[in-house]
Amino acid sequence: MSEPRPISSRAVRQRLESLAAAGVQQLPRKSGRVVEAAAPAATPTPEQPAPPAPPAQAPPPASAPSPEHATPIGSVSGAPTLEILQSEVAGCTACPELAERRTQTVFGVGDLHARLCFMGEAPGADEDRLGEPFVGRAGQLLTKMIEACTLSREEVYILNVLKCRPPGNRDPTPDESRACRRFLTRQLDLIDPEYICCLGRVAAQNFLETTTPIGRLRGQIHNHAGRKVVCTYHPAYLLRNPSAKKDAWADLQMLMAELGISR
Repeated sequence: MSEPRPISSRAVRQRLESLAAAGVQQLPRKSGRVVEAAAPAATPTPEQPAPPAPPAQAPPPASAPSPEHATPIGSVSGAPTLEILQSEVAGCTACPELAERRTQTVFGVGDLHARLCFMGEAPGADEDRLGEPFVGRAGQLLTKMIEACTLSREEVYILNVLKCRPPGNRDPTPDESRACRRFLTRQLDLIDPEYICCLGRVAAQNFLETTTPIGRLRGQIHNHAGRKVVCTYHPAYLLRNPSAKKDAWADLQMLMAELGISR
């Protein structure tokens, strides 16, 4: 068998030109696969660092309680203070006659945490005008009685069964005493004294809820509502009956002994 004749370069060139004219751009290999020129490998892009995470936002502050749920100003754990109670007393109209005729209510004065309270019956004309209990002649005598116990008005608390002056300084009616008792009870609960000295028949009978005469109530220690109570004559009575001062002094000496006060 004769060997194939070599193809001339001219023939190759003509063949390529004819293929190009026919639109052929690639020639098959023997395997029949079309070989394309490999595309240059892409240069790897360096990995970019991840952007820093934004700073964490602080949680929004807790919203303040709405006024209807907030603890009222002037109170502890919702309990009313003496200031709040005093404003309630000032707006009270439970006794129309007293509310209409009063100049102002008379709440009380002294140490808000006193061990000892002095309790009278009701304000007089001077007290109604000034808004403070026991400021007239009877009040001056009460100051001397307190000082005789080696105390001062600033170390005790002074109040009345009634917060309004009855017309003509008459005795409080049972209805008036009952209407004001809710204020008196809360007032004493807030001050929380250990001892109470009731001055006169009206104060003693109203507070102890008894009809026993003052002459039989005095001279002894009563236990009432968890407190020790001493009853003695009202300073106004002592001004009219000076001979009763010795009995009042004996009551005060008994009170001082209970308080641990020596002269």
